[in-house]
Amino acid sequence: MQQNLEHGTTGRQRRRLLQGLGAGLLGMMLPAVKAFAIAFKPPEKLPATQSVYRLKGRAWVNGNPVDANTRIGPNDTVKTGKDSELVFVVGDHAMLLRSESHLVIRPKEEDIGSLLIGGLRLLAGKLLSVSRNKGLQIETPTATIGIRGTGVYLEAGPERTYFCNCYGDVDVVARNDGTSQESVHSVHHDKPLYIYRQERPGQCIHGASHLARPNHSDEELIMAEALVGRTPPFVS
Repeated sequence: MQQNLEHGTTGRQRRRLLQGLGAGLLGMMLPAVKAFAIAFKPPEKLPATQSVYRLKGRAWVNGNPVDANTRIGPNDTVKTGKDSELVFVVGDHAMLLRSESHLVIRPKEEDIGSLLIGGLRLLAGKLLSVSRNKGLQIETPTATIGIRGTGVYLEAGPERTYFCNCYGDVDVVARNDGTSQESVHSVHHDKPLYIYRQERPGQCIHGASHLARPNHSDEELIMAEALVGRTPPFVS
């Protein structure tokens, strides 16, 4: 049976607006983003006893169906079904996992037993993630991304990863070619990238159009940050 656990609602009109605002027109559009952030009512910080904020459709943690009482943490494997979406929190890290995704959460080696995340492996699918963990590493089949406290969005496939550094600083390296690497500073979706499995040496990372994959919104980033008691830097 499919579940629909809804602890907050989003508006289609707001999503369309913010996807447009994320198209790189920062100078002209940032006042509108901040105005929206004032009007938009983000959720309350999620209690420490709760991991799942929202589930649409079906999802599993370590093979077990997700419900409102499911706890998610380091060492867990999270999967989502078709036409599904899961929003959850681990410690001070909030994530939105879209349909047909496969995510492995790795602990910090020196903090076994805590909720501190050392790394994420997105084996397939789509992930939005917000964190202030400067030691976090995200891996996909084609990319290794060093996080220095950011909000990011990824779409991972076997041959190509789409990556948007929504804000903050990251270091991106192609997994099959260490000479293909790039450091990215972003204020507001400034430089989305494609990272390919197979290209010429040093050429596995390409710039992506801001409109290439408008599959995440500022509303979602605001929501995710609110779940861990923060606001994104682009609205502060």
